[in-house]
Amino acid sequence: MLKEIGQRAKAAARKLNSLGTEEKNRGLRAAAKALMEGEAEILAANQDDVILAVENGMSQGLVDRLELNPDRIQAMAEGLLQIAALEDPVGEVISMKPRPNGLLIGQKRVPLGVVGIIYEARPNVTADAFGLCFKSGNAVVLKGGKDALRSNEAIVACLRKGLADAGLCEDAVCLITDTDRETARQFMRLNEYVDVLIPRGGAGLIQTVVENSTIPVIETGTGNCHIYVDESADLDMAIEIIFNAKTQRIGVCNACESLLVHKHAAKQLLPRLKERLDEKNVEVRADKEARAIVPEFQEASEEDWGTEYLDYILSLKLVDSLDEAISHINTYNTGHSESIITQDYNHAQRFLNEVDAAAVYVNASTRFTDGFEFGFGAEIGISTQKLHARGPMGLKELTTTKYIIYGNGQVRK
Repeated sequence: MLKEIGQRAKAAARKLNSLGTEEKNRGLRAAAKALMEGEAEILAANQDDVILAVENGMSQGLVDRLELNPDRIQAMAEGLLQIAALEDPVGEVISMKPRPNGLLIGQKRVPLGVVGIIYEARPNVTADAFGLCFKSGNAVVLKGGKDALRSNEAIVACLRKGLADAGLCEDAVCLITDTDRETARQFMRLNEYVDVLIPRGGAGLIQTVVENSTIPVIETGTGNCHIYVDESADLDMAIEIIFNAKTQRIGVCNACESLLVHKHAAKQLLPRLKERLDEKNVEVRADKEARAIVPEFQEASEEDWGTEYLDYILSLKLVDSLDEAISHINTYNTGHSESIITQDYNHAQRFLNEVDAAAVYVNASTRFTDGFEFGFGAEIGISTQKLHARGPMGLKELTTTKYIIYGNGQVRK
């Protein structure tokens, strides 16, 4: 079955490579229409997934990732329309330079080919991944988690219907429905047909893919994201940013999981921050110095500094200096998103320069690390590695380049 899916996707990729921008946009618009028309079927399938997930003890944060509603389905459809409105990167000539021998040597953007995506309980990824891959000329093979299987099947059925209605190849999007772990491992070795593999999910999934794949892998985001409150910070601003980054949506990789506070700001900040976080019943796991200021905080363990909670939990540590904050972040972060709250320009610049992460903020919530918020339309994921792509991956990040050379009879001597 996997080989057949790979063959179909490879054949679809060749067809996509010859599509013009307007044909791709027509397919995206038809797919968006099909999603809206299939709303009832998608919601019914999703409700079955959610009920089973709750019965199986899934955490609140992960249930939030899994659950769909009319607004989220509309957002998926609008995401496809937004991708249709974006500039097509395929065919862009990046450079063209003459050589002394008269050759013109340039680089042009081309699709990657077949993109494989393994992801967990986030059915909105299904539509986003299809849209970005399709616009960038790639076929996509999806392997979602068993928790979202019914939702993914319903969404992919709509997407394929939309492509068919537009007279385009349905195999531009293929879904692996076998949820067996061995099937997933076989998928990771389908390098004859799949050109790049992108895992989206928790640390365990990403590690498994990296260790087992024979396909080139782009790692995307676990997010142990930090906010550091400097001694010069505007505390009103700090409280609102922390509250937003922690509670606006807990089950996402760009939510704040760990807070560092300069000791000189702690006495004024922490009681007020506790009062604000209590509005969402956030559990704060803090070091000894912070608990001396707010005894209601829970005691933190060493494990807390490196934990992505995806829950209403926040770790808290007091630090003596910017140097200590940067060192702590670079020790425990996952290369995703980090923020400093400060009014000191030099501290802001040092933080930007010295913190090793895909996205580094000054006086803003980490929740903005997102393809839509960055102006890329939807995203395929947040790359936390350093080769090929880093940060939110939009259309350009789903292309590669090839050299194009024009001559007029040159031969090498």
